[in-house]
Amino acid sequence: MAQRSIGIIMNGVTGRMGYRQHLVRSVLALRDEGGVRLRGGERVQVRPLLVGRDGAKLAEMARRHDIADWTTDLDAALGDDRWDVYADFLVTKARVAVLRRAIAAGKAVYTEKPTAETVPEALELAALAQTAGVPNGVVHDKLYLPGMRKLARLVRSGFFGRILSVRGEFGYWVFEGDGQPAQRPSWNYRAEDGGGIVVDMFPHWNYVLENLFGEVRSVYARAVTHIPTRFDENGASYSATADDAAYAIFELDGGVVAQLNSSWAVRVNRKELVEFQVDGTHGSAVAGLFGCRAQHRTGTPRPVWNPDLADAHDYGADWSEVPDNEVFENGFRVQWEEFVRHVVDGDPHPYDLLAGARGVRLAEAGLESSRTGARVELPPLEAPRVALANGAAK
Repeated sequence: MAQRSIGIIMNGVTGRMGYRQHLVRSVLALRDEGGVRLRGGERVQVRPLLVGRDGAKLAEMARRHDIADWTTDLDAALGDDRWDVYADFLVTKARVAVLRRAIAAGKAVYTEKPTAETVPEALELAALAQTAGVPNGVVHDKLYLPGMRKLARLVRSGFFGRILSVRGEFGYWVFEGDGQPAQRPSWNYRAEDGGGIVVDMFPHWNYVLENLFGEVRSVYARAVTHIPTRFDENGASYSATADDAAYAIFELDGGVVAQLNSSWAVRVNRKELVEFQVDGTHGSAVAGLFGCRAQHRTGTPRPVWNPDLADAHDYGADWSEVPDNEVFENGFRVQWEEFVRHVVDGDPHPYDLLAGARGVRLAEAGLESSRTGARVELPPLEAPRVALANGAAK
């Protein structure tokens, strides 16, 4: 009997994230291992269809990776019943219109974030998918990092007691582009092109906070552009119109306070490019991309403030490394496996378009707070009711 398969339209695979993480390290890795194992033990194979505007690039990519199908005609792909899932890795400005079309075509949709540029658009997508009854998912990759999974293990075990606060530091120095090439594309620093660290990172912070510690109920933020002039990929100077740093305080359910700094204008003096310190009544932990160190209250030293005497105590030695205890697969791949099981087996999938809309809302609220200087409250968010008529989204 022929093996079951699921066809996946992959739009935007010529971009760095779409190619490296979603195509090569996820879908193709699963294909080469025989597909995704389902609840009953059988496997469903994944069949990618590469979609983009540059046929030559797609053809070469398909040849290099032994992929049978590629096209520059997205409408034809959406109208073809051989393809069950539409996956979107486009720039944010192009995302909403295509997701609307995919939902109207009855495809399951899986997308990068932010899901939209505005909250009304993000909520509309969630409502359209709900009305159409199509499976939908949004990438929540930071939750699958080894360090975050170890941190989640501590949270679930009750290690912290009552969690009091979270402090996060993210960022690194992105070169201006004159003396050394910038590590990020120039559009990231132009607001008119959808750039900015708030719209990039606050959707991540929203799902990290709400899934580990509690939903975000308010935000106070200051977004700034520390470096006003940068140089693009051709060496030409341009005005940086988007924020390159943001400093924020989030209030969460249960009274937890989170302080997160995000910056592309900071030099790293920490073990990893992102670190979260969680403090609770019974213990604390510091987690990054891969590592997680913990300190229980029974092992907490007794510091005494004395500015007149040098303190020779090695505070870092008081922390213990949380062991791996399991093999951590690539997070993007794990999410793909979960989403395929959601589509085929109907397994629960909480990381949907409504979760994506909450991330867009946090970014929008952060920018509003920065403009007004006020704390912005975030009530519970629900998708509005919409209708699908004649196969088209309204």
